[in-house]
Amino acid sequence: MKNFGRKISRRDFLKSAAAGAALTLAGKPVFSTAKDEYNLVIISGDPAPATRRALEAMGGISRFVKKGQRVVLKPNMSFPRPPESGCNTHPQVVATVAQACLEAGAQQVMVMDHTLSRPELCLERSGIRQACKPLKNVHVIGIEERKFFREIKIPQGKILDHVEVLKEVLESPVLISLPVTKSHSATGVSMGIKGLMGLIWDRKSFHDKYNINQALADLATVIKPRLIILDASRALVNGGPGGPGEVQKPNLIIAGVDPVAVDSYGVTVAPWYGQNFKGRQVEHLLVAHQRGLGKIDLDQLRIFKGKA
Repeated sequence: MKNFGRKISRRDFLKSAAAGAALTLAGKPVFSTAKDEYNLVIISGDPAPATRRALEAMGGISRFVKKGQRVVLKPNMSFPRPPESGCNTHPQVVATVAQACLEAGAQQVMVMDHTLSRPELCLERSGIRQACKPLKNVHVIGIEERKFFREIKIPQGKILDHVEVLKEVLESPVLISLPVTKSHSATGVSMGIKGLMGLIWDRKSFHDKYNINQALADLATVIKPRLIILDASRALVNGGPGGPGEVQKPNLIIAGVDPVAVDSYGVTVAPWYGQNFKGRQVEHLLVAHQRGLGKIDLDQLRIFKGKA
């Protein structure tokens, strides 16, 4: 740290992706200015009820998902390890949000990640496929082929001018990010903004070719989730992103529409590598804040705290 499902065939996937309505992800984020709404919602409790309470406090899932829409959920599910390892998003967080999307009238919910390990092992051992299995029209998919990605330009990029993004994300009107709080050898921590790398094809270049902190800020200018639900039920405070490492249990769910604010709060929920940090001490968050992508100072935020 600087200063610190349901299995579907490829044919079905391509057919369903082609049916999506193309849109740009580079539009304005869904920041709320209403006096009775909060920048962040922090709920303590077990993953499922805390997630439900967080959605309620954010104004309900229907604020973000409309009837008939296709929804992409992006959890961390890149490692073939169980929930207690802290590497992946808790399966009950994913299933709870997927169920809420269906209740809001979503046509289909695609739970997707470009996994770092073999997709089948990741989906099974993370527990996410099993948790979502009872939910009709919810598909849990690990992507590992380039044909499922499409190149887009990054008009506001400082070091990136293009990137290959998962087609389903480009063609679905709603993207909800479901990251987990964990440490990372390259960026110090990995939460929502770092998790966007699971939606692109060439992740290696972010590590080998570019300054990863600047590249992540560039990526965040074109991939803007409508909602972020950060799973801080566990925090892998060292040994990340794949572990093994020490896992602490903040037992929190953090929700918001500002990706910098959500991650900045996430930095404070546990000591990383034995030390306490603030959002400004995480370089990619500071760069994103300086680029106007969100607020980083928690004392400038309206924060709702509650219990499930």
